[in-house]
Amino acid sequence: MNEPGARPAAFLDRDGTLIEEREYLSDPDAVQLIPGAAEALRRLHDAGYALVVVTNQSGIARGMFTLSDLLAVQARLDEILASEHVRLDGVWYCPHHPGFTGPCDCRKPGLRLFREAAETLDLDMSRSLFIGDRVQDIVPALRLGGTPVLVRTGHGAGITGGLPPGTVLADDVLDAAERVLAQQDMVDTEEGSG
Repeated sequence: MNEPGARPAAFLDRDGTLIEEREYLSDPDAVQLIPGAAEALRRLHDAGYALVVVTNQSGIARGMFTLSDLLAVQARLDEILASEHVRLDGVWYCPHHPGFTGPCDCRKPGLRLFREAAETLDLDMSRSLFIGDRVQDIVPALRLGGTPVLVRTGHGAGITGGLPPGTVLADDVLDAAERVLAQQDMVDTEEGSG
């Protein structure tokens, strides 16, 4: 899973990170990118990151929408991104909620979906980014060796502290991409001059 040559991923939460937060989104027509999200994905892709969405979708377990609804929303997001010349490398979702379906190991902050994506796409977790608007989106980085990045959109609005050590705090996903890539450029420059 972390073999030499494996590429890093940008593991991205969906609601509140890439698209505007809509409680239990089931309507494809309500999908709206957060400003700058497509540009952020392009920059991360160009820097060598696989673009992987990992999302909790407990609305399925709650009976608020169906798997077909989820897939229709995802198809609409893919369509919008394609119009911006962006393609996701993969999407993993957890349809469970412990109060309705019992515990599972795929609901974030569980690690199963991240590990499945890493195995499927040959990803280097230690160089990956874990980007989201909730702490549960980013704490997997602490166990898998990547960089946690919390965005202040969606549920992250107003968060200023109390985050895991090493967390990059960004205004939105574009700011997150710019900050992370600037840090990498600094490291590459220092290594090149050493």
